[in-house]
Amino acid sequence: MNLHHLVWRLGPGWRVCSSAVLGGGIGPRDWILNAQVPGGYPRMDPDRHLAEIAAAEHLTGPGAGLMTAADVTAYTVAAEDGVTATATCGLGVRGWAAAPEEDTGTPPRPGTVNIVVTLPVPLSDAALVNAVATATEAKVQALLDAGLDCSGTPTDSVCVAVPAPEAGPGEPFAGPRSRWGARLARAVHAAVLEGALRQS
Repeated sequence: MNLHHLVWRLGPGWRVCSSAVLGGGIGPRDWILNAQVPGGYPRMDPDRHLAEIAAAEHLTGPGAGLMTAADVTAYTVAAEDGVTATATCGLGVRGWAAAPEEDTGTPPRPGTVNIVVTLPVPLSDAALVNAVATATEAKVQALLDAGLDCSGTPTDSVCVAVPAPEAGPGEPFAGPRSRWGARLARAVHAAVLEGALRQS
């Protein structure tokens, strides 16, 4: 089976805040990888698998790696004033975040709604975390606007990439009513809505 992946070759001078399986957290990242894996993904070492894919792509330096069971060739993109959001949406397994506890004894299937956002301005650490929250809010709004009764899938991931600040901490806010957070929210909403509508 020939599975695909998306690559963002950021290069040096970028910071990423993400929930990625490989290279998650906040820190310098030279690349982002969103890899498609088969449904019922059997491996228990996704970070090592992502590192293998990155090496095959000749990606060097620190990076962030995401996985999804969605068809990554069907990705959607939206942009606004320098902010670009890319989403891969697979919504076969979905539900609400605050659902009753369920122990199936097996790990959830690979992430299905993955969002990668790039901004043209540096953000402070707090604003980077806020940007992830804003992207998540916009994702949920898009899913509801698409007529879906869910907040996402059990293993969604978000990556927000910004230039490293040359001086000072960077923009202090990225909430949905801030200048850059509002642009991010609208871009994410548009990308996820398009992807969700394709499946409804």
